[in-house]
Amino acid sequence: MAVKGVGPEFAGILWSEGLFRSFTNRRQVAAYAGLAPTPWRSGSIDREQGVSKAGNPRLRTTMIQLAWLWLRHQPGSALSRWFHERVERHGGRVRKTAITALARKLLVAFWKYVTAGMVIEGAAMTA
Repeated sequence: MAVKGVGPEFAGILWSEGLFRSFTNRRQVAAYAGLAPTPWRSGSIDREQGVSKAGNPRLRTTMIQLAWLWLRHQPGSALSRWFHERVERHGGRVRKTAITALARKLLVAFWKYVTAGMVIEGAAMTA
C-alpha cells in the first residue's frame, strides 16, 4: 500500500491471491497468475500463443486492472515509459497485448518488492 495507486483492496487481493506464497523465480510467479507465455515449436516453426491462462483467474484480472491504473497514477515510472514506448513503436494495435505484458512485469516487480524490498524504478510512494 506504500506505492501510489495501489489501495487497500488491490493490496489485499495481491497478498491473499498469491504474494503470500513462496516462489523461486519470476517465471513461477507469472505462471501462477496465468500470465506466463506459451511458446509453440514444431520443426522450424516457432510461434507465441499468448498467455497460458492456466493460473489464478482472480489474480490475473486484478493485475490487468492494476496495470491500467498504474499507467494513470505512475506515469513517470520505468514500466509506464516501457509501455508507452512499445505502443508508440508498434502502433495502437498492440495495446491489449502490451497491457498484459505490463501486468506480468508489474506482478514480478511487486513480488520483488514484497520479498526483497526492491522498490520499483521510478515509482512514486505515498507519504
